[in-house]
Amino acid sequence: MSTKQEIMSRMLELQKQFIELEKNGDFSAKDYFNPPAGHFMRQYRDEYDDLARQLVKMAHAEKGSKM
Repeated sequence: MSTKQEIMSRMLELQKQFIELEKNGDFSAKDYFNPPAGHFMRQYRDEYDDLARQLVKMAHAEKGSKM
């Protein structure tokens, strides 16, 4: 599996976890926008943002464009 595929797979895993938490009512809007230290949403947002940035960099590199 390529790095790009691994990143996309991880992003999908994170999205599934988020959807389950949302369906179960396990977090509030406040937790999403201002999660306390150690809360899943802080880790989720940090990791998801990092993965998304990596994909953008890869896409630019593949197309030879600049960010």
